Amino acid sequence: MQHGEAQGIPQSDRSAWSRWLEPGSIGPSPATNVHDYMVLAYFVGGSAVIEQAGQYEARAGDAYLIPAGERHGLVASHSPEVWGVGFNPACYAATDLAELLRPFERAAAGGSKVVRIPGSRQSHLADLCRELARESDTSAASLHADTVTKSLLALILSEVARAETPREVRQAGLAGDALRFIERACLGPLSLSDVAAAVHRSPSHVSTVVRRDTGKSVTAWITAGRMAEARRRLLHTDELIDIIGERVGYADPTHFIRMFRRAHDCTPAAWRAQHRRVAQPMTSSAVSS
Repeated sequence: MQHGEAQGIPQSDRSAWSRWLEPGSIGPSPATNVHDYMVLAYFVGGSAVIEQAGQYEARAGDAYLIPAGERHGLVASHSPEVWGVGFNPACYAATDLAELLRPFERAAAGGSKVVRIPGSRQSHLADLCRELARESDTSAASLHADTVTKSLLALILSEVARAETPREVRQAGLAGDALRFIERACLGPLSLSDVAAAVHRSPSHVSTVVRRDTGKSVTAWITAGRMAEARRRLLHTDELIDIIGERVGYADPTHFIRMFRRAHDCTPAAWRAQHRRVAQPMTSSAVSS
């Protein structure tokens, strides 16, 4: 079993995960990869050169940041040993973890993608990544497990935030501005017009630029953020389906079910039943969060 694909649940269906990447498991690729989640690649050995709006080299002891929506690819690798930590920003952008996402926002705005972790903290960060991977592999579908995952992610992001030396950055690109706004606001009522107003551009221009730069429409990014939080609540709480729909931006339960089915080929109730079967049984009754 690979870290991050615990108990049959795909890593991208989780709110946060960690995965160990063995040397030789990753190789050069064109700069065409785009994720709807954020990635922190912590190098504990070897090195790599990454293309991401420029070329960056990451070595042992570096944390490499890939914001959601940024095209990237691997130019060269030299036996890298990496912990890959991923998380869906919409699940955390409106929580007390929001401040810990600043390094990713600065990276998206043209700041350095590479954060050097002090030598005295490197083994601790590796241990945190390992613990998050273990939690992903063994955690039950419960609110308790969700809290542990969030706490471990907060500790990991704190290590990066403390180590970061913010540098002057260029003005962020329009697509990046739009995506950061969507991450913070997608769980409420949100439309293309709202996003355009937030970045002071016309809806048609924002739509064109976001699709050109990320390969996905503004509506698709809004939906991706909402679905990530919906999956988290389906897996880790006992909230009713219509309540979950309302909490992720859908006032009409029927519309929420239709959108969820379109994204996952099953209803929210069926997804919950399936993924709770492949996770460990809940050890205690979950409550609303």
